[in-house]
Amino acid sequence: MAKKTDNSTEEYMESDVNVSNRRLQDDADERLELTIEKKLLALYTLQQIESQIDKIKIIRGELPNEVQDLEDEIAGLETRVDKLIDEISELETNILSYKTAMKDSAALIKKYDEQIKNVRNNREYESLSKEIEFQNLESQLAEKKMKEAIFAIEMKKNLIEESNGQLKERKVDYDIKNAELKDIIDETEKEELNLVKRSEDIQKRVEDRLLTAFKRIRKNARNGLAVVQIERDACGGCFNKIPPQHQLDIRMHKKIIVCEYCGRILVDKAIVEAVNL
Repeated sequence: MAKKTDNSTEEYMESDVNVSNRRLQDDADERLELTIEKKLLALYTLQQIESQIDKIKIIRGELPNEVQDLEDEIAGLETRVDKLIDEISELETNILSYKTAMKDSAALIKKYDEQIKNVRNNREYESLSKEIEFQNLESQLAEKKMKEAIFAIEMKKNLIEESNGQLKERKVDYDIKNAELKDIIDETEKEELNLVKRSEDIQKRVEDRLLTAFKRIRKNARNGLAVVQIERDACGGCFNKIPPQHQLDIRMHKKIIVCEYCGRILVDKAIVEAVNL
């Protein structure tokens, strides 16, 4: 009888151990489910916040780029005008040099003309004649360069006038575009700063591996959607059908599942409804 009692006790103890193991496994599954669910909630919340930031940027449209382009163009035109002014100043300095060279040549020619009247032989005559010829050529060259410089100055002055006209127009365009951008920023800046702060806070709670994947998917997606809901049995990103078994796995929240077609992270209605922005 004692042996039978021992067997009953062992069976009872074994049954109790099995129950405990099942409870432990159930608790582990529940913890895993909660962990994955929290990750999905964090990722979907992050997606919603980033989408709102994207909408604010869409409202601004191309204005930031247009304003930046106008700033660059204005800076380029101002640099061009400054460079032309420096070039004119240099040319004017050169003109003075050419005038001085012409005066010097004229003085030497006059000197050589006086000397040639008193030459004593052909060699002196030829030497002075060559000097006079050389100074005439120097004077003609200086005069030619001076005329070229004067013409270049006129051309550059025309370019300055044209550039200043363009500069005036671009500054008007810049003031208009910048005022439009400022108005939009004033309307959305506070909201955007709050969203960015929330995004940064949530990103701190997402493990690096998932956050890296999230950012990569967002970068590659045309609409910036990395986490999407199942809608009508299809991926909310690429709209390809999701197999029933995958839909069941997604609803179980036991692992993170991505669309086999577009790679986006998939969530069910329960996750969507749990996110309150």
